[in-house]
Amino acid sequence: MPAPDLLHAGAAFGAAFLAGLINSVAGGGTLVTFPTLIWLGLNSVTANATSTVAIWPATLGSSWGYRRELRTVEPRLFWLLVPSVIGGLAGAWLLRFTPPAVFDRLIPYLILFATLLFMAQEPVQRWMKSTDSEAHRSTKWLFGALTFQLMVALYGGYFGAGIGILMLAALSVMGLTDMHQMNGLKVLLGGTMNGVAIVYFVSNRMVYWPDVVVMMVGAIVGGYGGAGLARRLGGRAVRRIVIVIGFGLALSFFVKR
Repeated sequence: MPAPDLLHAGAAFGAAFLAGLINSVAGGGTLVTFPTLIWLGLNSVTANATSTVAIWPATLGSSWGYRRELRTVEPRLFWLLVPSVIGGLAGAWLLRFTPPAVFDRLIPYLILFATLLFMAQEPVQRWMKSTDSEAHRSTKWLFGALTFQLMVALYGGYFGAGIGILMLAALSVMGLTDMHQMNGLKVLLGGTMNGVAIVYFVSNRMVYWPDVVVMMVGAIVGGYGGAGLARRLGGRAVRRIVIVIGFGLALSFFVKR
């Protein structure tokens, strides 16, 4: 495949910039980069792996942009990094060896469920008594959080579209209410699971590098700018954006089926 021309490179850069910004604010940037790469001529598996590698550096910019919020995260929540690593690697393995047709049918339902769960944050919190500090200190609560994150990471390593929606929904049920803090933790966990996945993708030569180089730059710029934009918009506006993106993702995958 020849090196991308100026129009090709411009389309790849623009898609990555938009994806980095979207992922920093709410998640769902893969919906931009993945179809763009297919449109540019890559097959679906290569497009998926290339998209993951290309937009991953945006997490560095986003994590730096959310550094103040990450300092305030409850220390035990960083244990979620462990299942993120395990699930991300397992999902990458599944992408290579498992036919995607069956899993693709589940994607719109997963995203729709997560979006509805996010919308129902406060009622669900009351039902699960997740605002109870004693519940948050329990071993049962921590085990449940780790198990759910493992499933999220498995999906993230396999495909990842809507992964931000799933994590934000999970974090809200866990009792977090600060939208910016949730976004910072989401970026860190998502970057971890995708980081181990790209090691697998690269080692198995599943990536088209000419597009990766161009898109990395766009993703970093968009990711860093997105963190500042989220602060300026405010928590309520960001929540609305999350919900709109969630329903948009679900609808797009239902139509694609």
